[in-house]
Amino acid sequence: MLSLVIFWPLAVALALLALPRLTGRTVIWIWIAATAADLALVVALWVGYGGSGPGSGGEFAYETKVRWIPSVGAGYHVGVDGLSLPLLALTAVLFLSCAVYSLRLTRRVRALAALFLFLQTVCLGVFAALDLLLFFVFFDLSIVGMYFVIAGWGHGDHVRSALKFFLYTFLGSLVLLLGFIGLYLGADPHTFDLVELTRTPPLRDAPGLAGLVLLAIGIGLAIKTPTVPFHTWLPPAHTDAPAAGSAILAGVLLKMGTYGLIRIAMPVLPDAWRRYAWLIIVIGLVSVLYGALVALAQRDLKRLIAYTSVNHMGYIVLAAGAAGLAGDAAARRLAVTGAVTQMVSHGLITGALFLLAGVLYDRARTYDLDRFGGIAGTAPAFAALTAIAAFASLGIPGLSGFIAEFQIFAGVIGSGTRFGAIAGAVAVLGILITAALFLNVLHRTLLGPPGELTGRVTDARRPELAAIVPLLVLSLVIGIAPRFLLDLIEPASAVVISLVGR
Repeated sequence: MLSLVIFWPLAVALALLALPRLTGRTVIWIWIAATAADLALVVALWVGYGGSGPGSGGEFAYETKVRWIPSVGAGYHVGVDGLSLPLLALTAVLFLSCAVYSLRLTRRVRALAALFLFLQTVCLGVFAALDLLLFFVFFDLSIVGMYFVIAGWGHGDHVRSALKFFLYTFLGSLVLLLGFIGLYLGADPHTFDLVELTRTPPLRDAPGLAGLVLLAIGIGLAIKTPTVPFHTWLPPAHTDAPAAGSAILAGVLLKMGTYGLIRIAMPVLPDAWRRYAWLIIVIGLVSVLYGALVALAQRDLKRLIAYTSVNHMGYIVLAAGAAGLAGDAAARRLAVTGAVTQMVSHGLITGALFLLAGVLYDRARTYDLDRFGGIAGTAPAFAALTAIAAFASLGIPGLSGFIAEFQIFAGVIGSGTRFGAIAGAVAVLGILITAALFLNVLHRTLLGPPGELTGRVTDARRPELAAIVPLLVLSLVIGIAPRFLLDLIEPASAVVISLVGR
């Protein structure tokens, strides 16, 4: 069942390429149907998980384990738990939204649909992989897929931005591979199996080597996240990518880095994680404040949203660091739960924001905020959706951002250490700065006097509304009734904390 979820999009992509006579419109509808079917399969996985059945205690379910490269102890091993299943669902939702949003496209539709379906498979594979080598293969292929999306369908200096994205993140993946090799060599017996490595953590008797391996894994995942100072590839990649590409890049691909920290680095290197938890907290705090402050200075809408992603990913890194402190276990579990909830929340909200930015660019061919004003008068539905997405991003109660950030701050501040409490209190300033920047954008572009390009901005069309509204509705549902999500995440968070605290 899980393998079907992972490889179904790839099978449809190959079928599209094998049927060259299909019209562009037909290709898009097949793309939409394929992503909708994949989302239905993920929902079926969710319904069958937990309760009194598989996964009720936070363990893995829907496992498949097949020998792949037995000489190095690598296999095709996939499974889901409360950490990965929400991200599988997020991936399926965002790819469906991007397919619906693409109904307006006419340029090289078949290639774009096949490329996005390929990307969907590798993204689902990353979150389901329980073997480090398999994780790396999917992780690396996601870089290749996004490179072609930016280079082939971007705008502005898109070729240069795509090249910078590829070289920077590919370098990170190579450093990550070095870390995985270190774990393999440190394991007894040698294996890439994540379950075995978690059960018997390697390098416990070699703290120096464990620190170096954590450094390699941390750098590789930090580049993908991205955290300061490894974030410089992100703004140009987002600015020049197509709207759907930006939504997937921010909503799904960035989560691979933070997911890797919680799934791999924390439970496999628990001693090193606890030893360097203070450094991870500092990196998260710097990302929170730097991302918010730089976003405040942006006049390009896409660059602004990109820097808020640095800010929001910083909260997740901060929570992951706090999970390694020698404090209250319940608070540390709350921090991990908040981190996973933030991944889901950020994916929904930022995906919606980038699709809205795409609507603006489609009308006026620019993201320059200084050239707009009074958009609410000419495009009320677009203005309303932008306002809701902005308030969700800054963490207003009733939307998913509040649920995630409240858990993170409560977990970090309540971790039982003075350092964690101070870091959590300082990080709250990030919300204040984010509120200032989004309110300034809303005031100047939606409610201010008409700008020179305001007349070009027509209201959101049906495919755009059909793609964006469900993302914001899901954010509202999580903000009002989050239990269905938290009940899934919390048992898995408790397992992670028990492994880190060994």
